[in-house]
Parts: sequence; structure tokens; C-alpha cells
Amino acid sequence: MERTKNILICPLEWGLGHAARMIPVASRLREMNNNVFIGAGKEHLPLFRNELPGLEYIDFPGFRPGYSKHLPQYLALLLKIPVLLYHIIKEHHRLKKIIREFAIDVVISDNRFGLWNKKITTVYVTHMIRIPFPKAFGSLEFLGVIAHRFIINKYDYCLIPDLPGDLNVSGRLSHGVRLPRNARYTGILSRFSGTETAASPVKYRHNTVILSGPEPQRGILKQKLTSALLDKEIPSVFLEGIPGKSGEMTRSGNIIWFSHLPAQVMKAVIIDSEVIISRSGYTTIMELISLNCSGLLIPTPGQTEQEYLARYLESKGWFSTVSQKDLSEASAICSIKLAFPEEIISQSKILLEECLRIFSEEKQN
Repeated sequence: MERTKNILICPLEWGLGHAARMIPVASRLREMNNNVFIGAGKEHLPLFRNELPGLEYIDFPGFRPGYSKHLPQYLALLLKIPVLLYHIIKEHHRLKKIIREFAIDVVISDNRFGLWNKKITTVYVTHMIRIPFPKAFGSLEFLGVIAHRFIINKYDYCLIPDLPGDLNVSGRLSHGVRLPRNARYTGILSRFSGTETAASPVKYRHNTVILSGPEPQRGILKQKLTSALLDKEIPSVFLEGIPGKSGEMTRSGNIIWFSHLPAQVMKAVIIDSEVIISRSGYTTIMELISLNCSGLLIPTPGQTEQEYLARYLESKGWFSTVSQKDLSEASAICSIKLAFPEEIISQSKILLEECLRIFSEEKQN
């Protein structure tokens, strides 16, 4: 009989999205009788401890790029490339020590570039085989594809959280481009999939704002939406996504604040919403689709991935979108109601199971 594997999961430290979408992966791997370790920093570890108690936790923070108040995100990232390269080298060497200390068999890296190792099975997770460039530099986009493919090819497997074919969520980010030889689609990943719905702490009609992403843009959007929704007839619930803080409810005027809610409770609050407002982060989008909930997407300014996703999903009629600079009271309370294709959920469950079994049941050298 194949022995139980020690599997280390390490999400990128860029908001909670990369950590949240690893929750269903970690949960299923544990159900498959593997020992699951989480390697992350102080922002992400409380989320995993809340949702998946009993795992092994390792303090293993990654690169945190952050945003700029004044520069477009792509320029801010370009300026940080030397720091990124330093972190890639640093985490690559730290991983070797962790593998020896904890006898790790498999590493799953969600967009952390340096977590490959030739002695064990390594898995890279990304929804962006093609990283979208600003229009002015669109002709150079192929260079990003080549550079990303170079990183992906260092891993044994590349998992893409989306579906193959026309029924997809990521559009040209992972479709219409030649996939790496080791790539497989997992279907969409959501911490809400397969979970029960707890009683909602909000027993009346409400709108919901899902805050995500790093500062300072997170705080800028929070302030704008607070001003737009403060005096509305229907109260607005702000989910701040800060798992290290208390989940108690506070209220200011017609705004209700939760620093963090467990997935089952958060699910209930979102499902019962009149209007849902969020960034167009990929994980947030996957989670809303898994709940059959649409809403208003506000891309982070200068983040080309979010700007593309908002336009793409609006063109499919799945979400509406508005830019942060054009946000107004009227746009903040717009809403669309629809039903997403059922195949998205059914196919996702099958695809994830197939992908996880490939490497979790693989015999070690």
C-alpha cells in the first residue's frame, strides 16, 4: 500500500485570495489521508487555522508585492523585480531545509516562483499562463509568456484553476495560448464548495461588500464605498477579510463591519445579499460563481489582470463592472441576477479530484 504523503501547501502572500483557494485543495488532500502542512506568513496562517484546524503550520512567508498609491501596478512591480529575485532565491533555499526537517513528499506552490525541487514532486498553481500587459506594451506580452513558462517548467505539474473549453472563467489568461506540457485544469476552486451554510448573523435585507487585496488600494476602495453606501435605505455589510482579528460585528450608521467570518457564515451572508460588490480578484470571482451569485466588480486600478477579468466577465453577461474612478452612489447599488451554468460546478469537482490523485498517489522515487 502506498504510504501517506506529507504535502506542503504555500500560497502567494498577495491578499487572501491565493490562500483561500488553497483551502479546498488542502481539505480534499486531508480527506485522502495525506498529512497536510501549510507554509505561509502571519496574514495567511490564521485563515487556515480557522478553516482547517489540525493541520501542520510552518512560518514560511513569501514575497508581498503590495500596491502603489501613485504608480500603475505593473510599474510598481517592475521596480520591485530585484527584491522579487532575492525572495525567489531565498525561499528556494529555505524550502530545502523544510523538506528535510518535515520529510515533505509534495510541495504545492500557488504562484510562488521559487518552490521547485528536483528531489520531490512539486506543483505550481496559476490562473495566468498569459500575464496581461498594458495596451501600450501589448506587443511584448509574449515575453511574459516565455518567462512564466520557464518558471512553470521547473515544476512537475502546473494546475490551472479553471475549466477547459469555452465554458471558462479566466478567458485569454489561460486559454488561447499554448499550455505548458505539465498543465492541467482543476476546475474552479472555492472554499464554499461542499460546505454547509451556517445561520447568518444578518437577519434582514442587506448589501454585501467584499474587501480584498493589499493596501493602499484596499483602504481607498473601502473609503469610497463607505461614502457611497452610508446613507442608503438598505444596510451594507462590509466583509474585511482580516482573519487575525475578532469576528465580532460593529456598526456605524447603516454600515455593518465584520473583520472576518468563518466560511460557512460568510457563505450565508453573501447568498442572502441584495447586491454584492467586490474587487475582480480571480478567487473572489470563483467563489461568487460557486455560490451562483453575481455582482458589481471594481478592478484594482493599474492591475491589468483584474481589469481584463472584469471586462471579460461583463462581456459574458456574468457580472457588471465599473472603474474605481467612476464609482458613484448609483453604480454601487446596481445588481444583476442570473444562474451560472451548472456544468461549472459539476465539472470542477471531477477535474479537481483527477488532478489531486495524479500526484498524491504518485509513487516516490
